[in-house]
Amino acid sequence: MIVSMTGFGDASLQQDGTHYSVEIRSLNNRYFKAVIKLPDLVGGLEPEIEVSLRNRLVRGSITAVIKMRCESADAAQPLNLAALDSYVRQLKQAGLITDDRPADLGALLALPGVCQEATDDPVELERHGPILRSLVERAIDKLIVMRTREGRALFTELDKHVALIERVLKFIENRAPNVVSEYHRRLAARVNELIGKAELKVGEADLLKEVAVFAERSDIAEEIQRLRHHCTQFRDACLRSEHAGRKLDFIAQEMLREANTIGSKANDADIAGQIVEIKGAIDRLKEQVQNVE
Repeated sequence: MIVSMTGFGDASLQQDGTHYSVEIRSLNNRYFKAVIKLPDLVGGLEPEIEVSLRNRLVRGSITAVIKMRCESADAAQPLNLAALDSYVRQLKQAGLITDDRPADLGALLALPGVCQEATDDPVELERHGPILRSLVERAIDKLIVMRTREGRALFTELDKHVALIERVLKFIENRAPNVVSEYHRRLAARVNELIGKAELKVGEADLLKEVAVFAERSDIAEEIQRLRHHCTQFRDACLRSEHAGRKLDFIAQEMLREANTIGSKANDADIAGQIVEIKGAIDRLKEQVQNVE
């Protein structure tokens, strides 16, 4: 069964004074595109996480946001005391720090190099990596569940449009034989009218020859059969494959091509009106399959 490219999954855990959270969102895209936001402390995990996402999510714009909040003393960033002392001495020399003008601690801490920013550290990766990898997999599991549920709903909508095309095709198939007979009748009446005025005579064989040419030129039986076959292919692809998005888009293109051919060959107002209905349904198929993985 097809799956949707739209979904959301999350996972979180509190362990050893650190709160971990993972949120993964996906939207439709022709290709796989991942945006991963990680704390600098575990930035080295990004390639692994992208591989996990790529292996389990074939297509879509994927955004993974991973957050860590440490609630212990380990959360404090180390201070570069030498840099802080150097700033204070320079400010005192410049007369910017005096007994009457105490230092602004917030401004001092914001100076470059005073607070040591967290960096990617093998020890931290070893500590946090297993937990984050597990949470990412859990979030992907939930995302896939939602995408699968959305896929079932999407198939229901797609199947309605396919069924509409099949019903209209049945009408066209029943209507097609009458087009030739009505053309024969109109042609005979028009020829007899013109002949009567000119006192000429056209043989029945000539009329039949003209009708035969028209019948061959307007024969749409093959196009009807191909369009019906495409409907079957479309439905089967939805039911048999999780990753049928590109195939469904191609089939919809072929359906539109056959519908256009039927409309141009049939030379009948009733059939032309029904082709408008078919093309409308195909357009809705083409729009909705853009969200199929």
